[in-house]
Amino acid sequence: MYSLRLIVLFSFSCVLLSSLSIAQPDFLYQSCRNTENNYTANSTFQKNLDSLLSSLASNTQIDYGYYNFSAGQIGPDQVHAIALCRGDILLNECRGCVSNSGRKILQVCPNQKEAIGIYDFCILRYSNRSSFGVLDEEFIVYTWNTENASHVNLFSQALGNLTSRLRTAAASGTSLLKFATGNQTAGIITIFGLVQCMPDLSAQDCDDCLAGTFQQIRSCCDGQIEGKIGGRIVRGSCYLRFETYPFYRVTAATLAQLPLPPSPEAPPATENGNTTRKVVIIIVSILIFMAVVVITSIFLYCRRPKQEVKNFNENGGQECVQFRFASIRVATHNFSDDNKLGQGGFGAVYKGLLQDGQAIAVKRLARNSAQGEVEFKNEVLLVARLQHRNLVRLHGFCFEGTEKLLVYEFVPNSSLDQFLFDPSKRSLIDWEIRYQIIVGIARGVLYLHQDSQLRVIHRDLKASNILLDDQMNAKISDFGMAKLFQMDQTQDATSRIVGTLGYMAPEYAMHGCFSAKSDVFSFGVLVLEIITGRQNGSFNSEDEQEYLLTNAWESWNQGRTLNLIDPILKRVVSRRDVLIRCFHIGLLCVQEKVADRPTMASVILMLSSDSFVLPLPSRPPYCMHSAMEEQETSRPAQDIPSSREQPISTSSSLTNHESYPSDQSGIGHLESSIKEISNP
Repeated sequence: MYSLRLIVLFSFSCVLLSSLSIAQPDFLYQSCRNTENNYTANSTFQKNLDSLLSSLASNTQIDYGYYNFSAGQIGPDQVHAIALCRGDILLNECRGCVSNSGRKILQVCPNQKEAIGIYDFCILRYSNRSSFGVLDEEFIVYTWNTENASHVNLFSQALGNLTSRLRTAAASGTSLLKFATGNQTAGIITIFGLVQCMPDLSAQDCDDCLAGTFQQIRSCCDGQIEGKIGGRIVRGSCYLRFETYPFYRVTAATLAQLPLPPSPEAPPATENGNTTRKVVIIIVSILIFMAVVVITSIFLYCRRPKQEVKNFNENGGQECVQFRFASIRVATHNFSDDNKLGQGGFGAVYKGLLQDGQAIAVKRLARNSAQGEVEFKNEVLLVARLQHRNLVRLHGFCFEGTEKLLVYEFVPNSSLDQFLFDPSKRSLIDWEIRYQIIVGIARGVLYLHQDSQLRVIHRDLKASNILLDDQMNAKISDFGMAKLFQMDQTQDATSRIVGTLGYMAPEYAMHGCFSAKSDVFSFGVLVLEIITGRQNGSFNSEDEQEYLLTNAWESWNQGRTLNLIDPILKRVVSRRDVLIRCFHIGLLCVQEKVADRPTMASVILMLSSDSFVLPLPSRPPYCMHSAMEEQETSRPAQDIPSSREQPISTSSSLTNHESYPSDQSGIGHLESSIKEISNP
């Protein structure tokens, strides 16, 4: 009985698979071109076409996603076909898409001698005219998002910069792949773009094709595409797509596919043709089912690299990859000195390279750390739940014996202070980059305060804790002093003041009271530092150190704001009104009264909308002027007990190693040194 049930279940699966193999998804777009030029059933053209389409996806010699073949003798019955897969998809996805296209195009364009079908993953076209290596400027199709960008000019300028960069990258590709992806920030919006050409085009033809495609955004359809937040333009030899969300894969490792078993010989013809067809369908379905099982098993086995990594999830927490120590040791060349990027009281940081080619930053905690396994895992799970493009990402951890490691994304451009306060590097960050950094920090802090699963107060925002990726996007790091708030909680207090002088809000520095508005104050100091190029407390007048906030407010109040702006920006900035507005926003954030400071949601609105009227700022606090001196000890504040204080770090001491003694265990200390990776 049990065997009979298995047979019935297996047969049902085969029938289901055969039915699925017959039904094909609809094209995003198809065109049956030259409808007056048809072929007849069972003609030589049809035989050539059927033979050609069936051979495209089954050609295992092609592993780079571009098929261009012909079938038949030269003449009116010769068929030419091209299939192009998107450059970021896997090989099995490509072959599946091409196979589906070959079957579907015969359904939607029966008896047509020229047709094109477009899926998201691939494009298939056939014709009785050869177009191999030829720039096709006739065919074009458009689709676009109906929503407009909030700032059309800024969006269009950023899109133009992005497509120009991608066009150059794609045109310089090889004869196997001309493809590029990337993103560009436009205010608080990030535009993601993808371009691709037929790889047998010359570099010049690819560049011309994509240039014409971008021009269509402005000229097409009475200007309906320009200013839209998404669109797709497909031409005969290239295509472009842009969105305000990531729709492509950053990396696409092509998985090796097992060849399918050879097709069985057809059974001898019988008088009952239907019976023969059913037998063939059943046999083919069984073979497909077996191949799917084998390939799926191999794929799942490869995903688990011999138990080198595993997912860690306890008590419903966010999944985090737990690495084996042996894997990290290989990635860092046995923690060699050549891979060492920094050293602190907490331990060392190393650059590593995983087997898939991903660069990582590995923090190896000192073995004398007092943090236990439970505390360490709790700490990892909490930080892993903070996932945002403007926060440094924790990839995973390792806990084996006395070894405790944390694995972070590799951030190549060090920290903001390395550029901002270095005269030789400050010229590398123009106003566009600085504005992008300001907006990125604001979005990251808003996520911590409002949009994440947790409500987090960072408490140590400063230039050295803002890391910069390869595109100079800001990433907030160092959560060693961060605090968790309950959703209905507005403020808290502590009897132990930790942080960095110059960035502390006065109510926190003097009384230990902190809230989301404490981070807003620190953000305001950062904005003023970014615009002036000066560190808080670095102004000198008659040998007396002056407070940046005081200097900034007095300059603004007297109408002399431009005198305080970084001279580099005054020479090149194109929109001084935006710069002055950001300066004004910075002053609003550093007001002495907590209630007078805006929320981060309001800050985002001020940055994104010129129509938002900014209130007048009041004079910033002087309370920290006397405290702006170099010191490396934590200051006790008033003894204000708090029963609701809950640190992200589960260690007993929440200190920052740059300003105060390190407890050598907090995750924040590990994160704060990621910035060292580009300064070995």
